[in-house]
Amino acid sequence: MQLLTNARKDILSDARNDIIGGLVSAAIAIPLAMGYGMFAFASLGDNYFADGAVAGLTTAFIVAVVCVLLGEKTTIVYAPRVNSTFFIGLLIYGLARSDAPPIVAGGAPLILAIVFSVILLGGALEALFGLVKLGTLIRFTPQPVMAGFQNAAALLLFLVQLGNVCGFDRNMPFTQVPDHLASIKPLSVAIAAVTFAAMWNARKALPKAPPILVGIGVGCVLYYSCQLIGLGGYLGPVIASAPRAAMGTTILPYLADLGRSGDVVELLPTILGGALALAIIASIDALLCAKLVTAPGGPRFAGDPLLLRLGVGNLAAACVGGITGGLNIGASVANRTLGARTPLSVLVNAAALLVAGTLLFRWLGDIPRVVLSSAIMVIAVQHFDLWSLRLARGLLSGTASRRGNVVLDLLVVLLVAVLSIAVNIVLAVFIGVGIAVALFVLRMSRSVIRRSYRGDAVHSRKSRTTPEQTLLERSGAAILVKELQGALFFGTGEKLLNDIEAELRAETSCIILDLRRLTEIDSTGAQILLELESYLAQRRTTLLLAVGDRTTATGRLTDFGVLQSIDRANVFPDVDRAIERGEDDFLRAKGRSYPEEEEVPFAQIGLLNGFDHADLAAIHSRLQRVRYDQGGLAFREGDPGDALLIVAKGKASAYLRLPNGADTRLATFAPGTVFGELAILDEGLRSASVVADEELVCYALTKSAFAALAAETPSVAVRLLAAIGRELSGRLRAADRTINELET
Repeated sequence: MQLLTNARKDILSDARNDIIGGLVSAAIAIPLAMGYGMFAFASLGDNYFADGAVAGLTTAFIVAVVCVLLGEKTTIVYAPRVNSTFFIGLLIYGLARSDAPPIVAGGAPLILAIVFSVILLGGALEALFGLVKLGTLIRFTPQPVMAGFQNAAALLLFLVQLGNVCGFDRNMPFTQVPDHLASIKPLSVAIAAVTFAAMWNARKALPKAPPILVGIGVGCVLYYSCQLIGLGGYLGPVIASAPRAAMGTTILPYLADLGRSGDVVELLPTILGGALALAIIASIDALLCAKLVTAPGGPRFAGDPLLLRLGVGNLAAACVGGITGGLNIGASVANRTLGARTPLSVLVNAAALLVAGTLLFRWLGDIPRVVLSSAIMVIAVQHFDLWSLRLARGLLSGTASRRGNVVLDLLVVLLVAVLSIAVNIVLAVFIGVGIAVALFVLRMSRSVIRRSYRGDAVHSRKSRTTPEQTLLERSGAAILVKELQGALFFGTGEKLLNDIEAELRAETSCIILDLRRLTEIDSTGAQILLELESYLAQRRTTLLLAVGDRTTATGRLTDFGVLQSIDRANVFPDVDRAIERGEDDFLRAKGRSYPEEEEVPFAQIGLLNGFDHADLAAIHSRLQRVRYDQGGLAFREGDPGDALLIVAKGKASAYLRLPNGADTRLATFAPGTVFGELAILDEGLRSASVVADEELVCYALTKSAFAALAAETPSVAVRLLAAIGRELSGRLRAADRTINELET
């Protein structure tokens, strides 16, 4: 019973929070929806101001309901967005000033028919983007393209409000404001300034109050206070001051008129191009907003289902005279902050918007235009892209290459912004997409080579005899290693081939390509690897590939048949084993590598160089011959150290157990090398496990045997310790060189 009581309390608490969150977020969303709707329809004249405000509210209501019905489970609130409203506003502006005979003859009704057709089809295309899973691709639109479009939208949104701020009695384009300076009403400008300042500084004075409500509240009080004291003649009009145009409740009459006009074919390019451009803009904006409204630590939005829901919602909104909607960031954050947890809050928000657009609009229509425009100006300033400003500051710092990239990005930002405002909004979108593709190809075509080094500077982890190590340090540059990253495709592949061809001017016996960091390989990139192997084979140069396990390279090269065409002995899980193979081939070609399948004569062991026959006999008498099968454990990490071992035949590798339980290879010991030598020098435990890679034969010198050697022939024991010290110092020097090379 107590559990049921607690559950009932939790449900009631969640419902209460959802209702409060929905109502408060609606209070934030209502003025924004009205303002954006007015902005979209402003070019049609004063008679459409109120209809624009209603269209904005209708959009927010319809999109919210449709998204919830289609399965949206979050508390995201919806409303018209700056970028899509900017597009619609400029489209209407261009059509209203068009001298095309059909548009001139059709007037505002035909313009609305075209615009609603664009919005309707744009919603369908946005839904199609989500249905065919283009959300991930759209997300890759370069920042400069979106920044240019967003800055143009913010600037125009700000400028369009100037006529209302100046208190003109009718809607006036901002381009005509300088010609009517004498008609500006200073009191209206003063109210605008106070409203702007109140909203801008609201968070300092009233941290918990939504800034837009504070600004509009202060502005309305000032406006109507001036009305009461007889200063109404010095003020501008309210939203619904002009007679409303008879728009109707659906767009069917407009579409019917468009079909009867006989000009559909002539207007079709405008409608189709505009719809595609609007769908692209709305989709990009939605995916960007989805990142911003996600709660810290919350699950990421799935882009494709989001586009599908929004597209259907925008299509439905267009049917009843709405504009294009998207995610309302400020209202969504407020909704979540107030404790909303379920879609009930979104439906409460939508219901409040419906009431505002119907029952309450007679009072909402009395909001002064100057007040709402001042609030929209704040929103416009806040929508200027901060990344662009930081980019501009980057011109003063950084390298010449960095400044060059900054200049290119800024030029793209400026070009898209100018085209959007001064030329054609639809053309600007498609040019922006073209620039996006060009920038992608340009930047992806930069060198895929992350780092390049040769085998005289970086060696494998395989421990070798002193003569072998010396030879590798002197002549190991014949081994070339190239670490690749990014995408290997037609652009980067050709550059890789040119770079390798230049490297082959120096003696090169082996080229190792580390492909583990590649994020993509297309068919052209795969073919280039096959061509490279064939080309190198003609030059008697070996190509080795490090592809890793379950990496992009492994999957893509298997798909394209590359791994099946290249000898599996030349493909390795990591670059160290590839370098080891290159070193083995190089030493074998130089006749300096002792075959691992044969046992090294005791006198030829590198550690014992410089000892005469009597010394060797004294050491040999203290050694024990031990044998391990392949996979046999010489010793385990953490065991007490009691002997050093000298490899006479075969090879063994040292492994370290990582915290996650995996083993990582530290080194491989070839014939003639020594391991476990720290057992003679200190009392510590084994620092790693050593496993036989194949049949392994070793000479073991135990602590007790070394103590007996020191007692019997002290000089030999001292020289043996010195040899062990040289072995350790040689390994440290090699490791130091490798670290320095990789850091640079």
